[in-house]
Amino acid sequence: MKILLLEDDTLLHEIIEEFLEELEYETVSTYDGQEAYELIYEQHFDLLILDVNVPSINGFDLLKSLKANSIDIPTIFITSLHTTKDMETGFNAGADDYIRKPFHLSELKLRIDNIKRLRKIESKEEQKINDEISYNYDLKAIILKDEKFQLSKTEAKVFEYLLKHSNKAVSIEEIALNNWVYDEAPTDTTVRTYIKNLRKILGKDSIINIKGVGYKLEL
Repeated sequence: MKILLLEDDTLLHEIIEEFLEELEYETVSTYDGQEAYELIYEQHFDLLILDVNVPSINGFDLLKSLKANSIDIPTIFITSLHTTKDMETGFNAGADDYIRKPFHLSELKLRIDNIKRLRKIESKEEQKINDEISYNYDLKAIILKDEKFQLSKTEAKVFEYLLKHSNKAVSIEEIALNNWVYDEAPTDTTVRTYIKNLRKILGKDSIINIKGVGYKLEL
C-alpha cells in the first residue's frame, strides 16, 4: 500500500512517517500542497493523508481539485481545525475521514484500517456480488456459478474500479486516471477492450454503456 503524506509540521511529519513505515506502508512525503498535487499526477497512491494548512495549496482545495478532475483516492485529513464547520468542509471536499490534532497514532491506524476495509485496498476477501457472481481480490478472479475466470492484472484494475463505483457511471478517462500514472495510462481503445473481455465473462448487459458519460456496472 502506497501512501502520500502531506504535513508541514516537521516533527509531526517525521513521527507519522516513521509510524507508517513501521506498519510497512510505502510512504512518500511532502511538506507543500503544490508538490503533493504534482506527485499525485506522477505516481499512483492508494491513500492520501493530508494536513489542511500547508504552503501553496491547502488540503481542502487540493482534494477539491482532484475530485473535479475525476481522481478518486481515499483521503484522510489530519488538521488542527476543530470546528464542526471545518469538518463539514473537509467531508464536502471529498474526504473519507477527518482526524483532529492532537491524536494518538493508534487512532490513525484504526482509520487507515477502516478505509482499507471499506475501499477494498489490499483486501484478500472474496466479495459476493449477487447469487451467482463473486470476486476474489487476492486471486484477481471472477467466480461465476463455481467457475473461476482469472483476470489479467490490468483487467482486474478496470473491473475493481467499476465494482467499487457500481452505483454510478464512470468515464474511461476516470478509470485511467485512478489506476495508472499519466504517462502509463492505456489508450481509450485498450480500456474498451478490457471492458469487452469482462462482458464476455459477465454477460453483455453487465456493463452498460451510457452515451456521453461512460460505463456502469450492473450485476
